[in-house]
Amino acid sequence: MTTTLTALNARISRMSDRDDFLTWVKTTLYEAEVALHNGDAGPRRAIWSHNEPVSVLGAWRNAHGRDQLEELFASLAESFSDCTSYRFELHAYDVVGEMAYTAGLEHTSASVDGEPRSYTLRATQVYRREGGEWRVAHRHGDTVT
Repeated sequence: MTTTLTALNARISRMSDRDDFLTWVKTTLYEAEVALHNGDAGPRRAIWSHNEPVSVLGAWRNAHGRDQLEELFASLAESFSDCTSYRFELHAYDVVGEMAYTAGLEHTSASVDGEPRSYTLRATQVYRREGGEWRVAHRHGDTVT
């Protein structure tokens, strides 16, 4: 009986972790991406881990470590403006202990260096919980052809 209750409690806790993580993805992460595409990297900086290792294998540029990450976010914020649409089409996600991931398609319409563009990126991100909060640790994005 105790083993059954322990397993049930673990399953309920895991479901709650997944629900809480998905809510964070749909609110905090989403808002940070919209802000970046409007030229404000502050919210994205706030949700990224300050602990090494951190990395981006980006559609336009790569970054490894906090210093390169800061340069990348500043560069992206300078390039992006006038976001008219951002949608994250989530294909898969999971939470395992203090780690999580998302995989999906990002559909964006924004100005890049002053020119309106619409594009779709395949994006996979890895997250870790730090101090009870989700933080992005790695991002891989590439264009869909």
